[in-house]
Amino acid sequence: MSSSTNGQWYPREWPERIRALAAGEITPVAPRPAATVMLLRDGGGAAEGPEVHMLRRRTSMAFAGGAYAYPGGGVDPRDEHWGGDDRRPGRGWAGPSRKEWAMRFGTDEATAQAIVCAAVRETFEEAGVLLAGPDASSVVDDTTGEDWERDRTALAAHELSFADFLERRGLVLRSDLLGAWARWITPEFEKRRYDTWFFVAALPEGQRTRNASTEADRTVWIRPGEAAAGYDDGELLMMPPTIAMLRQLEPYGTAAGALAASARRDLNPVLAEARLEGGHVVLSWPGHDEFTKRVETTAGGSGATPDGGAGTEDTRGGGEGGSA
Repeated sequence: MSSSTNGQWYPREWPERIRALAAGEITPVAPRPAATVMLLRDGGGAAEGPEVHMLRRRTSMAFAGGAYAYPGGGVDPRDEHWGGDDRRPGRGWAGPSRKEWAMRFGTDEATAQAIVCAAVRETFEEAGVLLAGPDASSVVDDTTGEDWERDRTALAAHELSFADFLERRGLVLRSDLLGAWARWITPEFEKRRYDTWFFVAALPEGQRTRNASTEADRTVWIRPGEAAAGYDDGELLMMPPTIAMLRQLEPYGTAAGALAASARRDLNPVLAEARLEGGHVVLSWPGHDEFTKRVETTAGGSGATPDGGAGTEDTRGGGEGGSA
């Protein structure tokens, strides 16, 4: 499904779709809003830095099968509504207000609420970790019982809204436990597109992750530098935003340090650019040169032919876009 000289996920059909987009033969689909959370926990010492929680998508998945990613997913339309009554400003919500998040994102308040809600909800659905508590200064410490699992399953099946889940349990969403980190948008030529907001969060004390996702076949806690090395060696498959986040996390010695740094992060979206140069398709992600690829195509433009042994040639000699 993909070809690479390192661990970059790169579908073989991309060159053909890029040429089709350039020829006006396909129309870009609107990206779906999504949120992804990089859960961090401090390891053996500050010198080694924190670990990040990652999951591996099942190889049978149509999108990025076999690639390592972070817990996350698309916005549920109900995430924009807080129990049908948005006139009660503090209801079920703690931390920065919807207005403050909207200013940070450059969106309206409903969209900002939906993104933050999706981040917290998806983390619970896919990792079993809940960034919520009885009040603005506490967090639940155990989400592993059968009653929690019933609610988690109902949320994942869209049988229960997140707002109703919190209200029924007397909890508030702790938006202050999230730090907005980056925004990436799936390339225009992709069939499935996401406008994905990446967040960082520290694993709450007393909680533990588990593989609660039907889309993943394994999970791992790993230091960003170790995961990046696995990618560079071609051992761990990842999409460009996933590995980009790992490289950005490497300098931080603690989870708290990364969370504090998130307030200064640039949230301008990263969107891949594609152009035709003779018999090549050139694909790049602005600000991330390591992912630039030159792909040789057949004379008729109907696909990729081997160039550098694997059908792709990285500009740095040996590196997707979309949600991770």
